[in-house]
Amino acid sequence: MSSEQNPRTDGAAPAEEPGDRPARLTAAAALAGLEGLALVAGGVWMLVGGLTGHPDDRTQAVTGGVTLIVLALLPLLAARGLLARRGWSRGPAVITQIMALPVAYNLLQADSMAIPGGIALAAVAVAALVLLVNPETTRALGIRGPGRPPR
Repeated sequence: MSSEQNPRTDGAAPAEEPGDRPARLTAAAALAGLEGLALVAGGVWMLVGGLTGHPDDRTQAVTGGVTLIVLALLPLLAARGLLARRGWSRGPAVITQIMALPVAYNLLQADSMAIPGGIALAAVAVAALVLLVNPETTRALGIRGPGRPPR
């Protein structure tokens, strides 16, 4: 008999259906999206400061702002793909996290207010990597390991 005919009375949650998105996948998408939004915010801040303020080098400030906004596309597209359960999206999401780790390290080496930012970035990157390589996430994205037959 199906679980619809015999609902559980023990309070346990039903097993995930093949069409359900695992919580780990949703969390990984949220972290990637958060990183993308942070890059957009930093890029806009640099761009506005470069255009309206008095930077040492206006061209460098504007270029840096535009670069951050363009770089934000990678984690934002990855987050969208993860939410849609697209297998291709794990690669850009993992690359984003790997790129974030050296940035976090450099922030941690600073003697300034950048240290808390480095801690937060490192924590988000490591958490997202753990979520992205989780077997449950891999199955939900339809990614099969080497030597495994297609389903």
